[in-house]
Amino acid sequence: MQFSDAPDVLVVGAGPVGLTAAAELRRRGVGCRLVDRLPARLPYAKAVGIQPRTLEVWDRMGLVRDALEAAVPMRGQLVYVDGVEEARIRLTLPKEVPYGFAALPQYETERVLEEFLARFGTRIERGTELRSLTQDAGGVTARLVTASGAEEEVRTRYLVGCDGAHSTVRKALGLAFEGGAFPEEYMLADVEVDWDLPPGYGVRSLHRGADGAVDDLLVCIPLPGTGRYRMSMLVPPELSAAPGAAGGGAVAHGLEGSRAPTTAHIQAVVDRLAPRAATVSAMRWSSVFRISHRLVDRYGEGRVFVAGDAAHIHPPTGAQGMNTGIQDAYNLAWKLALAVRGGAAARLLASYDAERRPVGEEVVGRTVRHARQSVPADAEDSATLLLREAQLLVDYRDSPIVTASGPGPRAGDGSVPRPGDRAPDCGGLLREIAAYPLRLYDLLRGRDHVLVLYADGEADERSDALATVAREASGGRVDAFLVLADGTPAGAGRLPVYRDGRGEFGRLYGTAGTGTTTAFVVRPDGHLGARLSPPAPEALAGHLSAVFGP
Repeated sequence: MQFSDAPDVLVVGAGPVGLTAAAELRRRGVGCRLVDRLPARLPYAKAVGIQPRTLEVWDRMGLVRDALEAAVPMRGQLVYVDGVEEARIRLTLPKEVPYGFAALPQYETERVLEEFLARFGTRIERGTELRSLTQDAGGVTARLVTASGAEEEVRTRYLVGCDGAHSTVRKALGLAFEGGAFPEEYMLADVEVDWDLPPGYGVRSLHRGADGAVDDLLVCIPLPGTGRYRMSMLVPPELSAAPGAAGGGAVAHGLEGSRAPTTAHIQAVVDRLAPRAATVSAMRWSSVFRISHRLVDRYGEGRVFVAGDAAHIHPPTGAQGMNTGIQDAYNLAWKLALAVRGGAAARLLASYDAERRPVGEEVVGRTVRHARQSVPADAEDSATLLLREAQLLVDYRDSPIVTASGPGPRAGDGSVPRPGDRAPDCGGLLREIAAYPLRLYDLLRGRDHVLVLYADGEADERSDALATVAREASGGRVDAFLVLADGTPAGAGRLPVYRDGRGEFGRLYGTAGTGTTTAFVVRPDGHLGARLSPPAPEALAGHLSAVFGP
C-alpha cells in the first residue's frame, strides 16, 4: 500500500457537485484532490435544467460565460391533458434577476466545470475509488484504490462526499438516509424529434384513465441542437423490473443501464401523447430509471461532509436536484477555504448543516408533492412559485452565522431583503471615469465577503471607520465600497464610490428615503450575512467575529 500526504481537502465524486466543490476550493487557493470511480465522464443527459440561482453562483466563480455559451434558454412549458393544451407557462422573472432558466445536458455541465477546474492545475483522478475512511481530531485518513488496482492511504484535513445516491462516504459516516421509493419506473432518452412546437419550451403531456388518474405521461426538455430533447415517460411492461429488484436495503434511485429502451419504445409513447404527429430519431442514449426520496439526518460529521445526491434525493420535478447539490457544494467550499486558512470561527463549518439541510428538506418535500400531482399546484401565487423553482427564495435567516437584526425603517415590507436572504442584483450603478452603468453583481464578482455601505443623506468619515472595523475583524478578508443615493454628496472618504443612478439599489434594498446609512455584509455565496441600520461598529465587529473569530 502506498502512503501519501494529500492536499487539504479530498473530494470524492466528480459529477457537477464534486466538480463545483473542487473548483471553488482551487479558485480560493486551497489544495484538493478530486477522485471518481468511473473511468470517464458519462455521456448522459440526466440532469438538464440550470436554475437562475446556479447561474448566479457560476457568475461569482467566473465560469458563467462558458455555461451560457453551451446552454439553450428554457422559455416555458406546454401542458397537455388528453391531447388538449391546458396551460402555456412562460418562465418570466423580474427584470432585476440577471439570468433566466437554461437547459444544459449533464455531460456538458460536467465538461464546462472540468475545463474550469483544469485552469487551476487540477484534474479528475479517474478510476479511483474510496474504499474506507476514518477520522480523528487532526484530520481524515482515506483508503483509495486507483485505476491500476494499487491501494493508497491518503491523509487530508477534510473530506467531502459528492458520490451520489449510493454514497460510500455517507455509509462510512453511518448517516441515516430515511425516505422511500416511488413504485413507477421511467424511461429516459436523448433524441431528436421533428415537430414544429416553439423552441425553448418543454412539453408535459398527460393521459387520464377512466378513474381520472394519470396513466400515461410524456415530459420533454429541450437540449442544444435542432429538435433535440431529453424525454421521460413511463416504462412499458416488457422493460419493467420485477418488484423488489433493487434489493432489501438498496436505494432504488437513478439509471439502470441493463434495460435500455429502443427508439421504437420512445416512438410508441410519442405516437400516443405528442401534441403533433412526430418522428423520433438520432437517439444518443436511453435508460430506465427509478426515483426515491430520501434525506440524511445531518450533512456531515466532524471533518467529513456530504453534498448533493449523497445527502438528498427526490423526484426530478422542477430540475431542483443537481442545482441544490451545486449550491450545497458552493456553500461548503467557501467555508472550508476559510477553515483551511485559519480564518474561520468554530461555528462556521457547523453552519453548513444548519443552512443547507433545511433547504434539502424543503426541496424533497416540494418535489415529492409535485410529483404526485398530475399538474403541479401550490398555495403560492404563480410569480412566487416561479421564484422558488428558480431557487431565488432560499434563505438562511436562522443560520448561526447570520446576524438577525431587523432591516430598518421598512421592516414591514416583505420585499426588503433580510439577513440570510439572497442579495438581489440591481443595475444603474455609476462610477466616475467609467462611461457605462454597472450592476451590483459586477462589483461583487471575484470577491469574498463585501461590506456594502449605502448612504441616503450625508456620507461622512464613519464609512471609512466601518470599513476599517470590517478589515480588522476579518483579518483583512472583507472588501468595502460605498453606494450613494442620487443627490448625496460624495464627501472625502477613501472608499470606492458608486452612485445609485437609477435608484434600483434604494428600491430593491429598501434604503431609499431613509436619510441614513445602511451597512450590508454580502457573503461569498451572495447571501446577506448582516443588515445594520444605522450601522454601529460594535455590531459589525460582532457579526464578523461569528464568521472569522476563534
